[in-house]
Amino acid sequence: MKRVRCPKCDNYITFDETKYKVGQRLVFVCPTCSKQFGIRIGVSKLRKTQKEENENGIEKPISSEFGYIHVIENVFHYQQNIPLQLGVNLIGRYQKGNKVNCPIETVDPSVDLTHCSITVTQGKNGKLKHVLKDGPSYTGTFVNNDILSDNEQRVIEDGTLFTIGATSVILHVGSEEE
Repeated sequence: MKRVRCPKCDNYITFDETKYKVGQRLVFVCPTCSKQFGIRIGVSKLRKTQKEENENGIEKPISSEFGYIHVIENVFHYQQNIPLQLGVNLIGRYQKGNKVNCPIETVDPSVDLTHCSITVTQGKNGKLKHVLKDGPSYTGTFVNNDILSDNEQRVIEDGTLFTIGATSVILHVGSEEE
C-alpha cells in the first residue's frame, strides 16, 4: 500500500499501487478538503514519509543524545521515532508552516497542532531531565492514565508512556542507536 499526501490539507490517501503500471497517471479527490490532484506512479516530487525513509534506509531520523520519542502506530499513522533536542521540544500534528519542532505525521484529529512539550535540560552532573507539559490542548495529555492540568509539569523518565489524543508515545532517553 502507498500513501499520497493532499497538497492542500496534507491529508494522507492510501491506495494499492500494485494495481497500476509505472508511469500511469492517477487522479485523487481528497475526502477532507475535496481538492482534486493527480500523481504519476513511480515518480515522486515530495519527500518520503518517515516510514518509507526508515524502511529503505535512505534517511533515518537523526539520533539524539537527548533522547527521542517513539510514536506508536495506530489507525491514524505509522510508527515514528522523533529525536529530541536540548531545550523546549514542541510536539504536535504535522502541518505545513506549523511551528512545532517535533511534528507527528498523523491525520488523528485529536492531536492538536501544538499539543504538548517536552523540555530537556542537563544538570551539572550531565544527567538529563525531561519535563512534559500539556499545550494546553483540547483533548489533554495523559501520563499513566492521569491527565495533566493546563499548567502542570511532570518529570518523565526513560520508558514513560504518555498519550496525546488517540496517539500513544514512549520516551526513550539516549540515542536511537543504543
